[in-house]
Amino acid sequence: MQDELRRCEEKDQETRRDALVGNQIVNPQLPPRRVWDLYSNRVMPYWIAGRLPESISHAWMDEKDRIDVWTPINGKEWPVPIPKDADLNLIRIEMLNLGLEYAWLDVLCLRQVGGLREDLRMEEWELDVPTIGNVYLNRRWKPVMIYLSGLGRPLSLKDGDMDSERSWFRRAWTVQEIGEQRIIAGDTPDGPMHAKPINKDGNYETAILTRFHMQWESFKRLNRGIFSTLADMQKRVSTNPVDRIAGLAFPLSPNTIPVYHESEPLEDAWTALVNTMSPWIRVGFLFLYPEAGRVGSKKWRPAWEQVMTEPLPVDAPWLGTVRRNDEKDEDWYEGYCIEKGLVCGFNVGLAAGGDRHGKLVVKDADGREHIFKIIAAHQYPIPEDSYTLLGNDQRASKYWAVGRRLPEQRFEKVSIFALNDSKEADRLVDLGIRSRNILV
Repeated sequence: MQDELRRCEEKDQETRRDALVGNQIVNPQLPPRRVWDLYSNRVMPYWIAGRLPESISHAWMDEKDRIDVWTPINGKEWPVPIPKDADLNLIRIEMLNLGLEYAWLDVLCLRQVGGLREDLRMEEWELDVPTIGNVYLNRRWKPVMIYLSGLGRPLSLKDGDMDSERSWFRRAWTVQEIGEQRIIAGDTPDGPMHAKPINKDGNYETAILTRFHMQWESFKRLNRGIFSTLADMQKRVSTNPVDRIAGLAFPLSPNTIPVYHESEPLEDAWTALVNTMSPWIRVGFLFLYPEAGRVGSKKWRPAWEQVMTEPLPVDAPWLGTVRRNDEKDEDWYEGYCIEKGLVCGFNVGLAAGGDRHGKLVVKDADGREHIFKIIAAHQYPIPEDSYTLLGNDQRASKYWAVGRRLPEQRFEKVSIFALNDSKEADRLVDLGIRSRNILV
C-alpha cells in the first residue's frame, strides 16, 4: 500500500513538473493540487483522493469583513480567510447535504498569503492560479456550488449589492467559475431565488430583484466569443489588476497558458495570453477590432488598455486562423490578399455614430477598375489611400483588414471594413490570391 501511494505521489509530481515549460503551462488540464475530503474533514493531496472534486465558487468579502482562521482542516499550514459570520463546519455540512464527498474551495485548497511557507506559495501559484479554471471546466457535467453573498453566507439581496465591487457578478475570477450547471449554496426558502415575476415581461416586485434574475438568467445564454468575454470582463474588478487577465485564460480556450506572476506588468501579461490563445480565437482581433494596436502592442491586435476601456465589436463565426511562431515571435495569417486597393469615404467618423458607407477600387491584371460598396461599422478614420487588404478565410470573405505593405511580406494593420453583399465579396475574392502575411 505504501509503495502504491509513493508511486501515485511521484506520478503527480512528475505531471506537474512536465506541465511547466519555461513560462508556459503546456498542460492546462491539470487536476487541482489539493481537495477537501468532506467525510474526514481534511485537505489532502489530489493523488490520495484520486477523484476530481466538485467546485465551490464565491466572491471574497472586503478585508474588514473577513477573519483569518487557523484550522486543522488544512493542517494549519496557512490562515483561511472567511467572512466573520461564516463557519467552515457549517459549509461542510451544507456540502454534505448536497451530496458532495470531495470539494475544491480556494481558501482551503490553494495555499494562501500569511502561511508558514511563503516561498512555497509563490512557487505553487505560478502553476495553480492559472489552472483554477480547469477545476470548474473539469466538472462540466456536475454543478458548481455558488455562494453569491459570500462564502458560507445565506443568499440575500439589498440595494447596492449588484453594483458592489464585492458582488459575485462583478469579480474577475468568477468569469471562469460559472460552469454549465449551477446550484445556489446558502439558498433559503424566502430568498431572492424563489421570488416570482409579477408580469409576463419578467419584472419582479423590485428593480433589484428584476436585475438579479436577468443577470442570473443571462448565464443560460452565455456566449464565449472573444469579444463577449472581454466585454464581460470590462465590468469586473479584481484586487490585483493582473487577475483580470489571468481570469480570461480558460474562457478563451487556450492551447497553453502563461504562468502567474502577481506583479507582472499588464501589457506583458496580456501579450503572453494573446500569444497562447487558440489561432481561431485571436483571428477576431485582425478582422473585427476596428483600430490598430497602440504603443506596447502589435498593430494587428489591440492592447490591454484598448480592450478594457473602449467599445468592443460583436463576435462573428469562423474567420480563419492567426498562427504563431514563438521562436521568431511572429504572428501570421494565410488567406485572401489584395495587394493594392483604393479605399475611399472613411476619412472621418460620423458625429452621430452608425455605419459609414464608402467604396473600394481595385484594378485587375489587365488594368480594369472594379468598384465595390463597403461599410465601416465603426468611427475610426481610414485616410483615403491605396492599401493592402486581407480577407477572412471564407469563399465569400465579408470581413477585410486594411493595412500597409511592408518588406518581407509583412502587413501593418490600419483598420477594417466589411462587404455585406456575398456576390460582391465573391467578386473581390476573385481579384486576389491566397498568401501568407506576417502581422506586425
